[in-house]
Amino acid sequence: MTAALALGTYRVRDVQKAARMAVEAGTPWIDTAPNYSDGQALHDLGSVLRESPSAPLVATKTGFFTRGQGRVALGRGVLTEHDVSAGHCLDPTFVGYQVEEALDLLGHVDLVFVHNPERAGRGVERAVMHWRLREAFTALEDQAQEGNILGYGVATWSGLREGAFSVPELLALSREAAGSSDHHLIAVQMPVSLIDDTPITQALGGGGPLVQAKDAGLITFGSAPLHGGELLDAMTPELVDLICPGLSAGAAGVLAAASCPALDFVLVSTTRRDHWDDAAKALASPLAAEQLRRVTDELATG
Repeated sequence: MTAALALGTYRVRDVQKAARMAVEAGTPWIDTAPNYSDGQALHDLGSVLRESPSAPLVATKTGFFTRGQGRVALGRGVLTEHDVSAGHCLDPTFVGYQVEEALDLLGHVDLVFVHNPERAGRGVERAVMHWRLREAFTALEDQAQEGNILGYGVATWSGLREGAFSVPELLALSREAAGSSDHHLIAVQMPVSLIDDTPITQALGGGGPLVQAKDAGLITFGSAPLHGGELLDAMTPELVDLICPGLSAGAAGVLAAASCPALDFVLVSTTRRDHWDDAAKALASPLAAEQLRRVTDELATG
């Protein structure tokens, strides 16, 4: 089984073009954030969603904001000067503010990720960071219980990898936020690529955060399958052939990430239909666990 292809809008220069392409291609999810495209991503995506008769599920984020967004929020009393200078805030009032803004701009929101909550742990004790995360979860539980969103999750770059928090801890914090086991934590997102293949090797061994999340019934998203394009420089013809002969370097890299056990969706950021179709065609033939293990072993020895 391979992960399904979904659109990520991080570093996409033309969000409208990318969204129209992905909607036409039948993407199940579009993932975005208020700070993407210098603060224009939600505006641009919203216009596409409103013109689409069968819009996909939409995930946005809370935490980061642009300088301009920070000044507006400061004027409305939902951020402090310190928060604005930090560029990241998980205060429950601000979380609610960002969700309401996303609903207004996008028309509907299905999933809200707490964006890199490890950022809230800089310079503070781990327990303080977890308290801030639980407070953000509480605000998102309110949004879910009011029917504004289906649920929430955590989108992290390094938090799960470096141990700032674990999937069991996230589940415990969500239960505390909900006041019961009936919580609305439904997803996790983390980088999955051959550049740092630890999540892949852990999942191949039956462990790690992706397996823990999947076992808990959470939706799993893999971001940055090409590691911001860095992987393309490492994709030698020999490595591509080991993954699947005849693929482009990009499609081979996406296929390797998407073949990671316990991964539901892999996010690709592109405006080009030919790149999307190449990746989708590659994903129709996922790598078996033994083949994927040979790829990671080759990288480890090479």
